[in-house]
Amino acid sequence: MNLIDIGANLTHESFRHDFDDMLLRASHQGVSRLVVTGASLQGSIDALALARGRPGVLYATAGVHPHHAVDYDDATDLQLRELATQAEVVAVGETGLDYHRNYSPRDVQLAVFERQLAIAVDLHMPVFLHQRDAHDDFIALLRTVRDRLPAAVVHCFTDDGVALRHYLDLDCHIGMTGWICDERRGTHLRELVKLIPADRLMLETDSPYLLPRTVKPAPSHRRNEPMFLKHICEEVARDRGEDALAVAAASTRTAELFFGLERLG
Repeated sequence: MNLIDIGANLTHESFRHDFDDMLLRASHQGVSRLVVTGASLQGSIDALALARGRPGVLYATAGVHPHHAVDYDDATDLQLRELATQAEVVAVGETGLDYHRNYSPRDVQLAVFERQLAIAVDLHMPVFLHQRDAHDDFIALLRTVRDRLPAAVVHCFTDDGVALRHYLDLDCHIGMTGWICDERRGTHLRELVKLIPADRLMLETDSPYLLPRTVKPAPSHRRNEPMFLKHICEEVARDRGEDALAVAAASTRTAELFFGLERLG
């Protein structure tokens, strides 16, 4: 099984003490490449540094999560534009809207989302998107630029069938995480995942968050890590009524094309 984790927060401090071992465990479970999420300016800088340290294995995104939108200014925009031109950076983001927490005011989130979409349009780059409890504003803004973006993935999809249809109608990709394994909140995804075309479905852990609740025995530290992507793949395959190896192959090929990984080697 050959897998690509399209969303892993490997700059998180919980990985500092066992980073190499964590990557080795992932490799032993078939995770050959990972995209390190940049969710703040410093996080994006750190993600690029990790990618440069492991060429051909790690790649990076560059963006500012809506939680941190209040920190975004003109200097941030210039630095993100510079980061996004680096070969190891394969998408703009994580960017989008989050009205669940509202750590940044909604009008600020919208303005910052729009600015990052503009970076992706100007540099002709894919976008790595976040949306929670903000679908109407999110889809309205995305529609205004979608035809000028080469590709877009709604990462960690947890929404309903209406939202999924809107995203697929806009030719977006969908990132599926261990949320689908959560019997409290994610059971609806077991039906919705069947509706995602194979060439629009990608897999991710969003580690160290969202440890799949169906992993048994659960690790005592409760930290999610990329090695569990295989478990997510198997759960998705069962829900889709497909072979796990086929799901792995399709999602890996889709990720290669989406992020241009073959070009980078």
